[in-house]
Amino acid sequence: MHMHDLAARFAATADGEFPPADGLIEVVAAPTPLDLEAVVEFTAHAVVATDLSEAVVLAQGFDAYGGIVSPECLRWLAGPDGEIGCLDAVLVRRGTGRSDLPQRTDLDLHPRVVAARRRRTEVTVFGDERGLVTVGRGLAGRMEVSVELFEGTRDGEGAGRGLIAEAVGHVPHGEPVFASVAPGNAASLRAFLACGFAPIGAEVIIHPVR
Repeated sequence: MHMHDLAARFAATADGEFPPADGLIEVVAAPTPLDLEAVVEFTAHAVVATDLSEAVVLAQGFDAYGGIVSPECLRWLAGPDGEIGCLDAVLVRRGTGRSDLPQRTDLDLHPRVVAARRRRTEVTVFGDERGLVTVGRGLAGRMEVSVELFEGTRDGEGAGRGLIAEAVGHVPHGEPVFASVAPGNAASLRAFLACGFAPIGAEVIIHPVR
């Protein structure tokens, strides 16, 4: 399995096609061009994208039933000084190609934008008085979006869902678009689900130091 196969696997999830629930862990090359690695969990199946060899990873004895994202495994993968991201739920839907949300060039230093550019390429920022969205290429080249409301914006009025719909509109019609959401951020998770996103698995992004 190569990175282009991982990209195809992500794309297949938009059609409800998933890896077999066989308990296996696959090891693939680390994504480029960003200096990051990842563990991606599907149901009873996991993919580790890393510069380490398959033999070395599998020799650690971690399983595909949660063990591969255990603190012990993630610290081993990252190295003693590496950075381990959050365990995020991964969701997907297809772009609509329709949005009037304007591009913003004044938000490059916003924490959400800085974080997006650490793990994505071709990041473009859009927004209005409600908040901002980022659209870019992430793990294995997949299209990814993120959303953040500005301080003082009341999501009870549907601001979050409105911005998510606009973000999807900045993705070409029919192209799969992904979002990574912390499971504890229930408000965000509900908003993405309400906007037609479906959960496909979970992942952790790693910036290793070995």
